[in-house]
Amino acid sequence: MSQQQPDPAIRDDEQLHVVENTDLDRYELWDGEQFLGFEGFHQHEDGSVELQHTIISEQFSRQGYARTLVTLLLERFREQGTLVRPTCTYVQDYLHRFPQYQDLMAPGSSLPPALAVKERRRRWARHRSR
Repeated sequence: MSQQQPDPAIRDDEQLHVVENTDLDRYELWDGEQFLGFEGFHQHEDGSVELQHTIISEQFSRQGYARTLVTLLLERFREQGTLVRPTCTYVQDYLHRFPQYQDLMAPGSSLPPALAVKERRRRWARHRSR
């Protein structure tokens, strides 16, 4: 018996949209004409997408934009039938928190244990603050 998972709470701004920027290998999050951040990616030959790093501009951090970006991307990939390879620790943590998206993981990819992901994210945050 599977238990229904809560949907991620995301920003509901009408002008939010994701643009695929293949020149820079990233999906960009925009609010109208304002650039908010991006998800770096690599397209594999099998059609899967490796999600490498989630970066939100400092002035927009801690406001739900990273969660919004990842949710919009995973919903887009679900519609397209695209599988993902999560190497970004933010995406890995997201998939632990919202396991209803784990079915989008490409064969052969796996999630590190949740505690290991949280520790890597904690170390990265400490490193960035220096």
